[in-house]
Amino acid sequence: MNDGKEWQNALPEFLLEAEMLLAKSEECLSHLHLIRNDNDAIDCMKNSLIKLAEKADAMTLGAISDFSRHIQDLISNAQSPMQLHDKALSALHDCLTLMAWQLELVDAKTGKLSLDESEQTTLIATATQQIPQKDFGYKSRQHLPHAF
Repeated sequence: MNDGKEWQNALPEFLLEAEMLLAKSEECLSHLHLIRNDNDAIDCMKNSLIKLAEKADAMTLGAISDFSRHIQDLISNAQSPMQLHDKALSALHDCLTLMAWQLELVDAKTGKLSLDESEQTTLIATATQQIPQKDFGYKSRQHLPHAF
């Protein structure tokens, strides 16, 4: 989809939807700062991140979709998702902030997103340290895919 008129026509709608989904995730995160054990807020954030990943896939923005899915996986596979502490919530906030910034860098003409994946990798590593994961083979997935 990253070519020509079709991409240019679809990008503004995608960016608007992505912005709304990230804002929804941020609202859920803010809610979790107040009420740690709110399963609805956790589910809302996971659902928003999956929708964002799907929309990014449709726009062939693999770096965004992979990053969004990875964040969602960290939340879904947390040993105690109902016990996210301040450092874990801060790490998730940093991931969402980076994703919002990266969306602004998408080239409106080509659909390319030139980025150094090291910042994503660093933020995911930090979030992983703050959100202990269930032990069922997840450790092999802790690194971001090389599909960027």
